[in-house]
Amino acid sequence: MHVGASLLRLCTLDMAAPKVAVIGAGVVGLSTALCIVETCPSCSVTVLSDQFSPNTTSNVAAGILIPHTYPGTPIHVQKQWFKETFTYLFALSNSNEASEAGVHLVSGWQIFKNTPTPKEELPFWSDVVLGFRPMSEAELQKFPQHQFGQAFTTLKCECPPYLLWLEKRLKANGVQMYTRKVADLWELHSEYNIIVNCSGIGAHQLVGDEKLLPVRGQVLKVHAPWVKNFIRDGDGLTYIYPGIYSVTLGGTREKEKWSLSPDPDTTKDIFERCCSLEPSLWGAQDIEVKVGLRPSRWCVRLERQVLSRGGVKLPVVHNYGHGAGGFSVHRGTAKEAARLVGECIAALQGSSSRAKL
Repeated sequence: MHVGASLLRLCTLDMAAPKVAVIGAGVVGLSTALCIVETCPSCSVTVLSDQFSPNTTSNVAAGILIPHTYPGTPIHVQKQWFKETFTYLFALSNSNEASEAGVHLVSGWQIFKNTPTPKEELPFWSDVVLGFRPMSEAELQKFPQHQFGQAFTTLKCECPPYLLWLEKRLKANGVQMYTRKVADLWELHSEYNIIVNCSGIGAHQLVGDEKLLPVRGQVLKVHAPWVKNFIRDGDGLTYIYPGIYSVTLGGTREKEKWSLSPDPDTTKDIFERCCSLEPSLWGAQDIEVKVGLRPSRWCVRLERQVLSRGGVKLPVVHNYGHGAGGFSVHRGTAKEAARLVGECIAALQGSSSRAKL
């Protein structure tokens, strides 16, 4: 039986509609809530977050689908997450909701100063994006400091439109959303049957995850409508991602830095680095500076856990720690989290039917 079909069957059993709380309203939290509603329509889903769009980390992200590798997650799993996300967004970009959701195709180049390693030359995601190929000598003339490059077409999600589109979909499915800071998972146990933790960098405090560290990212959003192609330096530090409303220029990767205040020297450095790759950017206007803390860890934490206190059990599904790659894998990890929620429901229903016996 197909997983979705078996979940639907489980959810229509005689147990009262399970109440699920999703903590976090970034791209991972909202997508996870949507996947839960889609696979288990009888669930009552609530999203709780101390911040909603436009004040989430996701709003700072460029939202482009170029995977970031997690050393602690098997490559075939990362590829599956990316493929599911790409397929979902590609269908959306091809629909009449594309402009409202802010999802569109974007073509460009990833360039390398030195000869790339075999993993860089043919990354695991090369057959998921569209038209991946080595750059020609003629194309490389645009980047005299670089030896090698790749051209491909990928997808980009604009924020806040994409988050607002997800929120609208959730509301249409009866999902409630509340601004609330959750300090302890146990404060929810009397109201909800299952907790889904998509709290991003908040999990450092919420569940005491010492393996989760902030990687501070500062980006500039500029008005330069003539820039149509993305450019990403292979080291991942300098990038130019054109969007519908602005061009995102980046960036920084400052480990274990918690400051959300923009740094003027960093702004100057980012702008100069990007102008060296795309000199026309010297004419960019309306520079807006944004800072976000990427929730980074060795691997995404995507697992079921049953917390226990004084004989009371609290089923929890964790889905956080996506670092710089949240947009690239958000739908794939959300589907997996929803499947784990289905397992929690099955376990709850099994124990309630045993109790009746």
